[in-house]
Amino acid sequence: MNWVFDATTLLWLLPAVFGLGWVASRVDVRQWRRSEQEAPKAYFRGLNFLLNEQQDQAIDAFIEAVQHDPETSELHFALGNLFRRRGDYDRAVRVHEHLLARSDLNQADRHRAQHGLAMDFLKAGLLDRAEAALRKLDDTAYATEARLALLAIYERSRDWEQAIQIAKTLESGEQGSFSARRSHYHCELADVALQAGRTEIATQALEQAIRLTPDSARGYIALSAVRATQGDNKAALSLLVQLAKRAPATLPLIAQRLVELGHVANDTAEVHQLLAAANQQQANIDVTLALSALQPENALTLHFSHLERHPSLATIANLIKVQALAQAGQTAADKTTTNVQNPLIGRAIDQAAAPLTRYRCAACGFEAKKYFWQCPGCQGWETFPPRRVEEL
Repeated sequence: MNWVFDATTLLWLLPAVFGLGWVASRVDVRQWRRSEQEAPKAYFRGLNFLLNEQQDQAIDAFIEAVQHDPETSELHFALGNLFRRRGDYDRAVRVHEHLLARSDLNQADRHRAQHGLAMDFLKAGLLDRAEAALRKLDDTAYATEARLALLAIYERSRDWEQAIQIAKTLESGEQGSFSARRSHYHCELADVALQAGRTEIATQALEQAIRLTPDSARGYIALSAVRATQGDNKAALSLLVQLAKRAPATLPLIAQRLVELGHVANDTAEVHQLLAAANQQQANIDVTLALSALQPENALTLHFSHLERHPSLATIANLIKVQALAQAGQTAADKTTTNVQNPLIGRAIDQAAAPLTRYRCAACGFEAKKYFWQCPGCQGWETFPPRRVEEL
């Protein structure tokens, strides 16, 4: 039987083909709409989890959204940041490396991915790889952030020469003054040189530090110690006197050392004048102790005067010791026995006063018995005020 193709058959076939095409298109549109709806839902669900600080659930939602639309770079950036915040640095690195491997990524997003990769390495403690990644961000919108991160890397690795160069670059780029940091870097180089017995190089580094920050204490104190070690006590004393005059607020840090050098150099008149003027202006534990060491006969008067102006448990603890020393020179008939001079009470007050004699970082609140130029807590430079906790 032969099939005969005529106009009637064509008329019957055309509506059938049209109908099948319409059905197929409707199916495709529904699937497309369904996928488009599922992706935004997953995305907004992820945002909701993120706002509620549910990072694990947010990651799962964003992964689902990426599966629906694998070409969306913003979702990859969100995932990379979440992985890093969670501490899952390997996965964060893979996300950013995947972005960098894409040929369709525009230049701005490529730089952004490079910056994200550098931050992944930095947070993971892979300083060498972080440094290499950050170096690739020169002449990009992330150049300043990259240099600041490099500065942090060089500080952590104690590469002070590189830190000085980066600080100079940042300063030349009108990012503010980095003189204070550079001054500390030169002081750190001086410490390294002194440990190696290279006194001349250390002296040059400290002189450079003083030139950079004439009102900062560290360079003067360190150079004074070098001069004293060389036997030039007058020069050592002169440096500290110069510091006290330029930056009176730093006097509590050097008060005891001023008295020691004044005695050794046989020149206590100017030291007494500086300390007395500071004590008259504002009561301070360290200044009171230094004046007491300079004039032991007036120690009791100085401590009582301090207490009248500024009630202080630490000063009371010191006063008890001064009273004990004063009574040691009296005859048995002249001695008075009071509860305040009882050794048990003295030890209790010492223990209670000990936390009040610490130094506290103004940036993060870290407390320490000794004064730090760089806070061990937040790594900030000169964030410790030169006064004890009780006096803040």
